[in-house]
Amino acid sequence: MFTGIVQGIGEIISVSTKNTVTSFEIKLPNVDDIAIGASVSVNGVCLTVVTINSDIIKFDIIDETIQRTNLGDLSVGDNVNIERSLKFGEEVGGHILSGHIFDTGIIKKKTTSGDQMSLSILAPPSIHKYLTEKGYIAIDGISLTVGKVSDGCFDLHIIPETMRLTILDTKEVGDIVNIEIDSNTQLIVETIERLLKDKVA
Repeated sequence: MFTGIVQGIGEIISVSTKNTVTSFEIKLPNVDDIAIGASVSVNGVCLTVVTINSDIIKFDIIDETIQRTNLGDLSVGDNVNIERSLKFGEEVGGHILSGHIFDTGIIKKKTTSGDQMSLSILAPPSIHKYLTEKGYIAIDGISLTVGKVSDGCFDLHIIPETMRLTILDTKEVGDIVNIEIDSNTQLIVETIERLLKDKVA
């Protein structure tokens, strides 16, 4: 489990593919107490630690993950959002995330004003029913609040601290972002759908 509070920025050191499995070596900002088999959120995607070489950690990624996320667009030298898994008793500053990406969106508009930034994300039809103003959503592993929802797009308003701690301010129009829907939102929407369906039947 994760909280969507990004703990630092990692750097892609190497990318390789063998027998259809893509391996990333990523320099992490914090490797304290990390162990093989541990879970790490990379741009919101839950990955498992395969090998440890000082602060360079290797992760294996299967085709399904490559196809459903923006990890396949990464190359050596790129930066990624990093969050270590939540430990029992720690403060949940964002909202609970699984690291399982629902789909990807495309940045349609980017505006800056002083130290603030706003993004408009073109959402795939698969998540339209989950989008609600003031609801939670995770973009590239960052816990954010949904702004206005209109014409298949939703707005995000980014505070300076989020821009400082994540790679979000480096994103440009046309870039692809990973989207994870808040689990409570998913549960409510799907429960209502099921109840309405049962009522009609």
